[in-house]
Amino acid sequence: MSIAEDDDIEFKPSLLDPADWNDFRRHAHELLDSCIDQMSSAREHPWRPLDDGVAGRYRLAPDEPGVGYGELASILAQDVLPYATGNTHPRFFGWVHGTGLAAGLMAEIVAATMNSNCGGRDHGAIYLERSVIAWCAQVFGFPAGSSGLLVTGTSQATVIALAVARQRALGPELRVDGLRNAPQLTAYTAEGAHSATTKAMQLLGLGSSAVRRIPANATGGMDLARLADAVNLDRSTGAKPFCVIGTAGSVDLGEFDDLRGLADFCQRESLWLHIDGAFGAWARLAKEPWRSLTNGIERADSLAFDFHKWMYVQYDCGAVLIRDESEHRAAFEARPTYLTAQSQGLGGGDPWFCDYGIDLSRGFRALKVWSAIRACGTAAFSAAITRNCELALQMSHCVLSSKDLSLAAPVRMNVCCFSAAPASMDDASSDKLNASITQQLQLSGQAVFSTTRVAGRTVIRAAITNHRTAARDIRIAIGAVNEMRKALLAAKH
Repeated sequence: MSIAEDDDIEFKPSLLDPADWNDFRRHAHELLDSCIDQMSSAREHPWRPLDDGVAGRYRLAPDEPGVGYGELASILAQDVLPYATGNTHPRFFGWVHGTGLAAGLMAEIVAATMNSNCGGRDHGAIYLERSVIAWCAQVFGFPAGSSGLLVTGTSQATVIALAVARQRALGPELRVDGLRNAPQLTAYTAEGAHSATTKAMQLLGLGSSAVRRIPANATGGMDLARLADAVNLDRSTGAKPFCVIGTAGSVDLGEFDDLRGLADFCQRESLWLHIDGAFGAWARLAKEPWRSLTNGIERADSLAFDFHKWMYVQYDCGAVLIRDESEHRAAFEARPTYLTAQSQGLGGGDPWFCDYGIDLSRGFRALKVWSAIRACGTAAFSAAITRNCELALQMSHCVLSSKDLSLAAPVRMNVCCFSAAPASMDDASSDKLNASITQQLQLSGQAVFSTTRVAGRTVIRAAITNHRTAARDIRIAIGAVNEMRKALLAAKH
């Protein structure tokens, strides 16, 4: 039987669509209400471990029969929604996690409905992404001829930026010949810089051994004299220095390199300046004195940063800015015949974002960013970011005023690191106590801290990137640390 012989086949609904759209609408509205309830009461929803029973219900059978959309809505509300990372809670200070915004909830509904492919073509999502990139370029002081791309996060942004830097160093023939006849390229970054740098160098075929870790100076940034020595040494041995990777807000302590000093150095030495601003770049929106930390960021050749961290936007969304659009495009442009540009119609709309990165199929990340900025305004983000920095200072004051806690490093931005170990305790026991306090507080739901290493010791770390955090959350969290410290020390004895 041919398709044309069945009069009903044209109207036969797909099994992948709801059989009854009105029924679907009712269940979808109920689920939306659950989501809004969860978001509006974030203070009541700390991280909670996933129990075995729920985890068992996540399993899918090879011949999964399907439960329908009504049952799915119930499963999502009861078995999925309650078991998030916990980063929406105002006392979540672990790692650097953003919080998500009400604007993002609205935007994600629209983006999912549109299901746009943002690799290119002429449609609204492309224009929205261009608008977001242009806004970022203005915020960070990049010139009119710059370009950019929304990506999964700073890790992907770093790969893209260093790929463009690599091509500048080796020439366009790199895309054909590869690295087999190329000199050893070397890159330079601060000790403790983000691991994304090492991964990017590995993925680009340059190797982690080509990353030179430059010791810090007294203010915590890369020592420029030692940087110059390292570059000169590499050149004397036949290597080809090609890139300096500055840090705008280190992961551990929130420290900044001297970005102006790095820009001057790179200009003199004809080196590419890339800045890792994963979360710290957004200090650009803060009030003084924190905004000044970003001075010089506008002189970078490339900048990587995330919206899903200190801009509070839902995961995932990062970005890369490249100063020279032509260099950016030359490193990635590849348009097969089936993607030939049209002068008009859907196949128009040049330039296409697929010519600036590694993805041809790309989601509509821009909508949640654009929606957040349009709904809340730049000033609201400035106030929230500034407040996070103020609260980190308040946390440091709480630590300093406690006889049982000690500050592990100066608070430069929104990160506070401290120890709860007695001064008389040996190093191994101190490390264990700080780690145990952190873990037990997570399990209790009182507060989420993470740990890091400062001066060789494990310390408690708080990164405040939550727009819901208030002064009382700082006091409650430090109080919880003190109480947990007492309990653990008492149990030990």
